[in-house]
Amino acid sequence: MTRRPAGDDPFHALGLERRPGLADDDIRAAWRRVAAATHPDRADGGDPAAFAAAAAAYTLLRTAAGRGEALADLLGVPAAEAWWQPGPHPRPGTLLSGLLLWAIRVRRGRPLVLALRTAGACAVVAVAVALAGWQPASLAILTGALTWLVLTGRADLAPPPR
Repeated sequence: MTRRPAGDDPFHALGLERRPGLADDDIRAAWRRVAAATHPDRADGGDPAAFAAAAAAYTLLRTAAGRGEALADLLGVPAAEAWWQPGPHPRPGTLLSGLLLWAIRVRRGRPLVLALRTAGACAVVAVAVALAGWQPASLAILTGALTWLVLTGRADLAPPPR
């Protein structure tokens, strides 16, 4: 996530107060109100700069995740990449930073249950391959077991750092 300048407040651009409980409908209503008042196609020419700022703010704030990131930026919460440890950090988006954040989520979640799920998925695949032999159907069973592990294993991870 890129940091915005301190004076760039998307909530202010839409005329909203900074609070975590804003709903999608609140954001949409504010966007429509500001867009109608500042659109460049108005007879008086509107305000293209304010319209552009409001459009960028709406793009950021229209989802709950975007509102959370904007609030975190404005309140000075450190980035998720800087959360896990002081000192130099790997660049966001690199494989190393992704693996470190995943390892933290596993450690703070329920690692024993996740390990048991992984062992269960491996056992199912091993039994299927032992009974049926290595065939195209075995690859389908492996894919199904991995999909099950990914979908059910999310509950055993801690929520991502904010």
